[in-house]
Amino acid sequence: MSKTFIKSSLLLAGVLLLGSCKIGHKYVRPELNLPETIVSTHTDSTTIADIDWWTMYTDTTLRKLINKALEYNKDLEIAVARVNELAYQKRISMSKLFPQFGGKFYNQREVEHYDGGGKSKDAYEFGVKGTVSWELDIWGNLRWGREKSVADFLASVENQRAVRITIISEVAQAYFELIALDNELEIVKQTLEARQESVRLTELRYRGGLTSEIVYQQAQLELSKTRTLVPDLERKIALKENEISYLTGDYPSKIERAAKPESISLPETLPVGLPSTLLERRPDVRKAEQNLIAANAEVGVALTNMFPKIALTATYGTETSIFNTILKSPYEFISANLLTPIFGAGQNIANHKAKKAALKGAVAEYEKAVLNAFKDTHNAIVNFNKIKEIYDLREKYQNSAKSTMELAQLQYINGVIGYLDLLDAQRGYFDAQISLSNAMRDKQLMMVYLYKALGGGW
Repeated sequence: MSKTFIKSSLLLAGVLLLGSCKIGHKYVRPELNLPETIVSTHTDSTTIADIDWWTMYTDTTLRKLINKALEYNKDLEIAVARVNELAYQKRISMSKLFPQFGGKFYNQREVEHYDGGGKSKDAYEFGVKGTVSWELDIWGNLRWGREKSVADFLASVENQRAVRITIISEVAQAYFELIALDNELEIVKQTLEARQESVRLTELRYRGGLTSEIVYQQAQLELSKTRTLVPDLERKIALKENEISYLTGDYPSKIERAAKPESISLPETLPVGLPSTLLERRPDVRKAEQNLIAANAEVGVALTNMFPKIALTATYGTETSIFNTILKSPYEFISANLLTPIFGAGQNIANHKAKKAALKGAVAEYEKAVLNAFKDTHNAIVNFNKIKEIYDLREKYQNSAKSTMELAQLQYINGVIGYLDLLDAQRGYFDAQISLSNAMRDKQLMMVYLYKALGGGW
């Protein structure tokens, strides 16, 4: 057994013994004192966030748009690239824990010319050498660095998940808003037809001497006013289509969608789960915790930088001045270097204190993320419940307004009421239709917001 093998074995045993020490504070999740439930009125053990997004959104066209966005959206591509980058950085930090091997073959010539003499001396050297270098992780400096890189990588993964959830919700939101605009345009066009019929009737009555010219002019005014709504809604529809195209990574194009808002079905139940499930599913909270773990590891790196480092180097091979004797000229070199900070004008101490201050900030960021998660979820639940009440009331309002308008039309034709009374009834019905359409849109959007707030979508 060669001396080199024995020395290498001893070196490995020494590293394993010395490498068992790791100074610094191990990460412990901050005490959050979470409430027992997310909302006092909900004690569900399950959460709607456990539903897959393709089960949540049953409209086939919407599913296609979301799938396209998840494949081609540029923000998601950026997030994926960042994950891949940090995955390789993690591998780099992991490799520092292991010995580094190298080798070289060289042929060099050295010329010596001393004292200004006219004669020089040439020296040739040939060599083949293998090198092993290893920094002993005595205090845990490299392991803290590895922990930081792993946390950075996991934070990028959570960021990717957050981007994914955001894209799903933004596509669904824009899709429902687009359908609502279509529905509003359809209501305006129907109202426009009613206004045209009113102009025809008032003109007949005016020509027949049954009413004054002011009534006829008022009908024309209402017709013109209604017409102005059409191009504005068409503009909004085009912009919303462009927004969806952008989200799906495409150039502006026509977007297919469902014909009516009421044709889209969404879950009516509202299980929200427990506070622990909220922390587990919200990627922004998980990302904040990984950033906190990374900040804690940076404190460990800064602390261990104040202690000595030992680097071992071993070189084995052959070295000779005559090439044909290269296999008969063994070469061995083993060294241990102690690198220790002696004086840095307080740099290492200041860096350690700076990282500790950054750690306090990371704790606050994590706690803020948790508070924000509860705020978002609570707001989404309140909005969803109230929007359902608003929708039910507006539906009754529309039915009443429709009955009133139909009665007013009949009375106007029979001469019981004047045109202004009919106009008020028509305006009321138009407002009620738009109000109900907006309530339907808001009801769909509130479900999107709640699903996102609970961390659903990945």
